[in-house]
Amino acid sequence: MTQTVLITGASTGFGKAAALHFATHGWQVVATMRNPDAGADLAANKNILVTRLDVQDLVSIEGAIVEGIDRFGGIDAVVNNAGFGLFGIFEGASREKIQEQFDVNLFGVMDVTRALLPHFRARRRGTIINVSSGAGVFGLPMISLYNASKFALEGFSESLSYELASQGITVKIVEPGGVLDTKFGARSSDEFGSACVPAGYEDFVTATGKVFEGLRASRHATSEDVAKVIFEATTDGTDRLRYVATDDIQPLVRARRETSEEAYMHFMREQFRA
Repeated sequence: MTQTVLITGASTGFGKAAALHFATHGWQVVATMRNPDAGADLAANKNILVTRLDVQDLVSIEGAIVEGIDRFGGIDAVVNNAGFGLFGIFEGASREKIQEQFDVNLFGVMDVTRALLPHFRARRRGTIINVSSGAGVFGLPMISLYNASKFALEGFSESLSYELASQGITVKIVEPGGVLDTKFGARSSDEFGSACVPAGYEDFVTATGKVFEGLRASRHATSEDVAKVIFEATTDGTDRLRYVATDDIQPLVRARRETSEEAYMHFMREQFRA
């Protein structure tokens, strides 16, 4: 039986690549985005329905779900992919930007998930894929708010997985690092450009920028690589919780998860001394 996935943030990056990957493998796709005009090329695929969903707009969430069910008869999986990253010194971030970071990266995921759960529970099945980040595993300076939203997403997803197992519903987390072909970095740079750098942080910002340049140089993955991991997590039939999606973050993931707290903190602090 043909299955259907709803994907948020499908206009670019991981979301768009995942929509195409699922459709290529015979799935029906509800590709959602804030501006459906941005998905005109996806809409040309007979397996893909492009519709509006803004994770900060509850009415649009309900509408996209109803439209997807009406078109395809049901939804079997959701990929909570929509998100963005604030970049800059925490002290220089406005409360409004902090709220937006959590509204999109965490509360939006919760709202989409909550809206779909009655449908999944009625069918006694469903798969929830939450796209996290290496920043949901290890902390980095200059992205403390993005880190906070993704750490929260990881905790929420793990806890939710225990609850929903009782309903036949599986929760999974996909953890990508930086990739070469998304607009994520450009938006982060724009956000940094509009943020305030309080006096006294200048040397630290300069030194940290050099570390991030090195991290960016290690990127080799593409959105299609991440889409393949999202598809694997959705279809492998296991209850595995976490999937590291790109090789560039593997050293930091291993340092966080496989070494002592003392060794890990010493290693990280050495990287970011101004």
